[in-house]
Amino acid sequence: MARLTTSADTTNIGSVWYNSTIGRLQYSYIGGAWSAGGALITARASLAGAGTQNEGLAFGGIGNATFSCTEEYNGTSWSAGGALITARFSLAGAGTQNVGLAFGGASNVVTSCTEEYNGTSWSTGGALITARYRLAGAGTQNAGLAIGGYTIPSYVCLSCTENYNGTSWSAGGALITARERLAGTGTQNEGLAFGGKGDGGVTVSCTEEYNGTSWSTGGGLITARFSLAGAGTQNVGLAFGGYTNVTLSCTEEYNGASWSTGGALITARYGLAGAGTQSAGLAFGGSSPSTVSCTEEYTAGQNLICTP
Repeated sequence: MARLTTSADTTNIGSVWYNSTIGRLQYSYIGGAWSAGGALITARASLAGAGTQNEGLAFGGIGNATFSCTEEYNGTSWSAGGALITARFSLAGAGTQNVGLAFGGASNVVTSCTEEYNGTSWSTGGALITARYRLAGAGTQNAGLAIGGYTIPSYVCLSCTENYNGTSWSAGGALITARERLAGTGTQNEGLAFGGKGDGGVTVSCTEEYNGTSWSTGGGLITARFSLAGAGTQNVGLAFGGYTNVTLSCTEEYNGASWSTGGALITARYGLAGAGTQSAGLAFGGSSPSTVSCTEEYTAGQNLICTP
């Protein structure tokens, strides 16, 4: 247990200290950290994720093939779930382990197909209005959000957003900055989009917040990057991994206004997937630069205080 100082000075006791001269309690922030979890059965990159740290869902991706395989995480290890109907990579995901949503992506062609997961198998949902890959996702199976991405043969970054109601997609408000290989998190009415690559191949740090109708500017990432992953909510978000001119391990935590530095991934990687919350995040798969199967679990930092 931390103790209070009694002399008229400032004494540091680990990360908690008391200034007896000014008679005011002090505290400091202990950053979050990643720890190793159970490895994916199939190493892959450009996959999608959903769910929580103890009930995660991984699906699609690419490695030595384009994958349709789905895996379920129980907080310790991954097990095989029902395969996607359409094998694909650079897709997006939303929802939970037992009520999941997969949309967009590419195999031989860029696709608009949507699939819904019931904890055992995937079924066909309503198609996206705009076929795309390298997009981001957020929300739930019945209130999903598709954000940005890239389309062929137009070969342009997209700003369009679509809202899913469990049956079909409808047009939402456009991103302020069109981009692909971005990350997303949150809900359909409180979404968060960050990072990515814009037109001309420019790596961006911009963050945008969605209110169900339109996007507004949030605080920029400390490190601009693309092919990153995200977790959490609009006001308590998490960004991790990605690529600039190097593979990144850095993690950032969002408080609804600005990003701060979190604990670095054990394995730097890009093209990974994320799930969970800021205080209980999940990172899995990706490239480093070859495809990896490693999973990591995040425990957020906290303010430590000392009471008299």
